[in-house]
Amino acid sequence: MTAIFKANLRLCGNINRYHCNLILKKYVNLTAPVYSSVNAEDLAKTLPDKPSIVPQWRPTPSTDRTNLINHYLKLSKIRLTTLVVVTSMAGYAVAPAPFEWGPFMLCIAGTGLMSGAANAINQFHEVPFDAQMSRTKSRVLVCGRLTPLHSMLFAAAASASGIGILYYGVNGLTASLGLANLILYTAIYTPMKRMSILNTWVGSIVGAIPPLMGWAACADSLGPGAWLMAALLYSWQFPHFNALSWNLRPDYSRAGYRMMAVTDPALCRRVALRHTVAILGLSAIAPMLDVTNWWFLLETAPLNSYFIYLAYKFYKDSSSASSRKLFRYSLIHLPLLMILFLVNKKKWFAFDKSEEESSEAVDEHQIEQNAAEQSIR
Repeated sequence: MTAIFKANLRLCGNINRYHCNLILKKYVNLTAPVYSSVNAEDLAKTLPDKPSIVPQWRPTPSTDRTNLINHYLKLSKIRLTTLVVVTSMAGYAVAPAPFEWGPFMLCIAGTGLMSGAANAINQFHEVPFDAQMSRTKSRVLVCGRLTPLHSMLFAAAASASGIGILYYGVNGLTASLGLANLILYTAIYTPMKRMSILNTWVGSIVGAIPPLMGWAACADSLGPGAWLMAALLYSWQFPHFNALSWNLRPDYSRAGYRMMAVTDPALCRRVALRHTVAILGLSAIAPMLDVTNWWFLLETAPLNSYFIYLAYKFYKDSSSASSRKLFRYSLIHLPLLMILFLVNKKKWFAFDKSEEESSEAVDEHQIEQNAAEQSIR
């Protein structure tokens, strides 16, 4: 029995050794490598050009130069900058002074550059906080498509160009307002967003200055109509931004921003409603200040009343649907209000100038006739 068991063990060992040899022969190359010398000239003829392989990764942050203009537009927050420029255009058009295309275009260029510079500085300071918000995590500085140094050089060039255009091409008052707004937005409003809910009030002042810049560019002064337009823009900011921030409360809370919608939701709703009522009252003051005719009050009444109605629904319901309706209507309300302000402008300098020229021509013609009659006599 013992002899049979030993024979089986010997047979199993031979079989395992056989299988190991088969595996080695199949998967392992046991032949020794053959070395041969290669001529460098023959190799150069065979491979004349070595292909350059572009790596699929790049260090971040780094400047992506493939789409630099698009990155600059995003860095400038082009939609917000467009709104700023449009409100300055409205201020220029409503001002009681002759309309001149040169200063008008220079005001647009300077205001746009100043706004783009302010937004670039704002994004530079808020990179670690923007990275925590779903709405802002794809911004160019957060994604590393531009370096912080590159963005600040862009902001410096844009702000210097904007101030130069406004000062030398328009007037000193407009340039001073633009510089003050740049400092207010970047040095006060931006850090205050993480300190106090008063940042919303400061931000509303920032939004109220562009129509003052347009008015100053046209009239080289600030009259009652300019301050009325600024007050309208100031009040409009609250229902617009409070409705926007209502659905972004988780993002603002995660990033540490102290917004009314996060820290005091009841105040957020009340303030939005109050300022829609204030817009109705300010619209009624416009004809009293002789800035517009009385048709402006009648035409803006339904526009402002529906604004108040949506703000009241947001105040009572405060749901995502009501806040979204209020925000979307605010985007329609402002341009319509500015158009009605322009259409019902009390003093049209172009028409007044043509009437004065025609009256002067009539007077000159009458003087010539009288002189001819006296010569005949």
